[in-house]
Amino acid sequence: MKYPNRLSSGANNLVIALSETEVAKLFVDDTRSDIGSEAEKMKSANAVNGLVVRFIRLDFDEKMGAEMLVMERLRPLDFRSHEVRIRELWLDVFEDELHELHQAGFVHRDIRRPSGIGGLAFDNILLTDKGLRLIDVGISALREQVGKRIFDKYLETEREEMVLFREYFLNR
Repeated sequence: MKYPNRLSSGANNLVIALSETEVAKLFVDDTRSDIGSEAEKMKSANAVNGLVVRFIRLDFDEKMGAEMLVMERLRPLDFRSHEVRIRELWLDVFEDELHELHQAGFVHRDIRRPSGIGGLAFDNILLTDKGLRLIDVGISALREQVGKRIFDKYLETEREEMVLFREYFLNR
């Protein structure tokens, strides 16, 4: 099926524009993540700070036959058009907010996309007019759901990925 207003797609879902202020991640057929779980993880992160794209509501579109995770619409900017000193400031804020999420028991788990998936290596991190933001919390984890041991493993991997992101963001 062709979807109107398609913005992007990942391995299992696609995102469409609903309006100037809202987008929807569509859940059709079987996907690797559960819409309710993803919504809860997004709401959990939103309660800590504004780093993760803002959850708006869950909905269903009968015409498309799709469950929808409705979020705020972000408008990405190209970071390469900004001086490195400005990027360093954005990155410092991003790292502070990511640390806040970690302290609150949220880990994104998809800062660096897995190999074999198309797109840019770090395309779940967007530069917007409000700074760096995270999208796609499908495989994120909450410490209360996975336990301390697994959470700490995910956290270690995410910290390693942040070193790579810093290099990419400042030197590209």
